[in-house]
Amino acid sequence: MDNRTLQVALAMVNDSANMSVDAPNGYDYADRLETYIVPALFALIFVVGTVGNGTLVLIFVRHKHMRNVPNIYILNLALGDLLVIISCVPFTSTVYTFPSWPYGLAMCKVSETAKDVSIGVSVFTLTALSADRYFAIVNPMRKIHASVGGRFATRFTVTVAAAIWAAAAACAAPAFRYSYIRQFRVQNITLFEVCYPYPDHLGPAYPKVVVLVKFLVYYAVPLTIIACFYVLIARYLVQTTNNMPGELQGKIRQVRARKKVAKSVLAFVLMFAICFLPHHVFMLWFYNYPKSTEEYNTFWHVLRIAGFCMSFTNSCMNPVALYLVSGTFRKHFDRHLFSLCVSVQPTTATESNLFMVRKNHGTTVGSRIDGNCGA
Repeated sequence: MDNRTLQVALAMVNDSANMSVDAPNGYDYADRLETYIVPALFALIFVVGTVGNGTLVLIFVRHKHMRNVPNIYILNLALGDLLVIISCVPFTSTVYTFPSWPYGLAMCKVSETAKDVSIGVSVFTLTALSADRYFAIVNPMRKIHASVGGRFATRFTVTVAAAIWAAAAACAAPAFRYSYIRQFRVQNITLFEVCYPYPDHLGPAYPKVVVLVKFLVYYAVPLTIIACFYVLIARYLVQTTNNMPGELQGKIRQVRARKKVAKSVLAFVLMFAICFLPHHVFMLWFYNYPKSTEEYNTFWHVLRIAGFCMSFTNSCMNPVALYLVSGTFRKHFDRHLFSLCVSVQPTTATESNLFMVRKNHGTTVGSRIDGNCGA
C-alpha cells in the first residue's frame, strides 16, 4: 500500500470524518492545525452543550407550567443533544490527535449509534415542531389544541416524542450492527486502526447507499417538509393579519405569541440546516463522484474538517438560540444557570399592591411566569 493509497483510505475512514486524510508514514501530527483546533473546539462544545442542555432539562423538571406542547419537543431536542455530547463528543474529539482509534469496539459502536440517534431525534423533532406550529397558527381550534386543559395535546405530544426516539433508534441500527475496528495493513503490519461503519463484506455500493439515504432521511426530506409548513404559515399570516376584522382584534396577542414560538423553531431549523450542510456535501461528493479520490485536495480536506466540527456544534447551539430569542427561557436560565434574580415591573393594580406589601417585608415578586426569584 503506497502513500497515496493510505491517504485515500484515511479519507474514507468514517462518515463523520473520524480521521485525518494525511498518511501516518513520516508525518508529524504535531504539525497539523487540526490536531489542536479540533480538540479545543470539542471541549467548548462539551462544556456549552452539557451546561446549556442540562439547564434546559432542569427547567422542565422544576417548572410544571413550562411543560406545554412546543416545550416538550424542545426538551426532546435537549435530550438528543445531551446523548451525543456525553457518549460521542469526548471520544470523537481526539480522532484528529491519535493516529488510531484507541477506545475499542464497544465504544466505536456506541459512538456511531449515538451520533445517528441524536441526528434523527433532532431533525424528526424539528419536523414535528414545525407541524405543531402550523396547526397552532393556521388551525388553532382543531381538537388536539382545543382539548380541555390541554391534557390530550400533552399526551399526544409525549407519544410523538417517544415515536421519534423509536424511529431514530431504528435508523441508527445499521451503525450499531456494522460499525467495527478496521485495520489498515501493509505487508502484514498494522499501521493504524479506525472506527469504521461500512464493512467490506457488504461491498462498495453499501457506503454509497448509506450516505445517500442519510442525506435524504436526515436532511433533504425533513427540511423540505419543514419548508412547506413555514410557507403555509407565512401565507396564512399575510392573508389574515392585515385583514383581521375589529371583533377579532383581541386575538392578535395570541397570534403574536404563537408567531414568536414559530420564529424560535425556525431558528433551530436554520441552525441545523447550516451545521449539517458541509458534512452532507462532502460525503455525497466523496462517495458518489468517481474521481473524488484523485481530486481530493486542500479545499475538500478543509470542508471535511469543517463539516465534522459543525455537525457536532449543532448539539450545543439550541440552548444558546433559545436564550437569545425567548424571554421566558432567558429568565429561567438566569435563575438556574447564573443564580440571578430577574425582576419585572408589576403589570396590574393587584400586582402593584402585592409588590409593595412584599417590598415592605423585604421581598419582591418576580414575573407572573417565573414566580418568586429563587423558588
